[in-house]
Amino acid sequence: MDPTVALAPLVMRTTGWTDYALLDSGHGRKLERYGRYTVVRPEPQCFWAPRLPAKVWDEADAVFDPTDEDEAGRWRFKGKPLEKFALAWGEAKFHGQFTPFRHLAFFPEQAANWAWQDARVRAFKTRQPKVLNLFGYTGVASLVCAAAGAAVTHVDASKKSVGFARDNAAFAGLSDKPIRWIVEDARRFVAREVRRGSQYDGIILDPPKFGRGADGEVWRLFEDLAELTANCAQILSPDASFLLMNAYAARVSGAAMSGLLAQELEGRGGVIDWGELSLVEEKGDRQIGLSFFARWASEG
Repeated sequence: MDPTVALAPLVMRTTGWTDYALLDSGHGRKLERYGRYTVVRPEPQCFWAPRLPAKVWDEADAVFDPTDEDEAGRWRFKGKPLEKFALAWGEAKFHGQFTPFRHLAFFPEQAANWAWQDARVRAFKTRQPKVLNLFGYTGVASLVCAAAGAAVTHVDASKKSVGFARDNAAFAGLSDKPIRWIVEDARRFVAREVRRGSQYDGIILDPPKFGRGADGEVWRLFEDLAELTANCAQILSPDASFLLMNAYAARVSGAAMSGLLAQELEGRGGVIDWGELSLVEEKGDRQIGLSFFARWASEG
């Protein structure tokens, strides 16, 4: 039986939690709270006007000034430059950091995905589930799955990112959990796992639009995603629980990714949902769509 593909999109809404809130937005910017710091970042989708007074925005601890349209720029701080600071989501503790690319070393809208991954791992009862996190970046999804009871393989081509993820695991008190840290091109790693006959019960696939591997390999989303997805399908265990795909490229869609998953997961049954992730303002009536996803879940 083939997977059932949802007929309509699903919006996975991330509302605030203890260490994060979207306080306000408008005029191409968003005002957020990360732990005890307030931050202003560009967001072109915010066509509307802010609700909070200008003085609230002016008191932000950090403001990102973009230098181009490709995420680059620099931070301007109210006082001395801020270093790493502690955050948490559930049992996953991690560090925020002001990067040169307008984000803070994680993506808060992914909290909706973290909650889903956490639930899928905890519901897997036959054995300790094995989860593969590709393009794992600073590792929050890996920590969420490990804390929920999975044995995790975390793969990223950036040695610096994997080092940051390992530090996050130590900070979270999860160093004793079964997490493998792999610095390697995701396509090369998965192709080798196919040859080895390795199997995973859950796969997280969150590729960039463009990237370079540890040995100079070039990743292009639209050229390379189909082959990688096909290989990921081959290493799903017979009773696997999930495969989650997320992408930020403007020209991709959840609908398109759901078609790719349906093709590669023929005969597995289950359900494929698709749609977008959004951040919801504290007041609850405005939201910003930030990435697209498609996800397969088994019926078990």
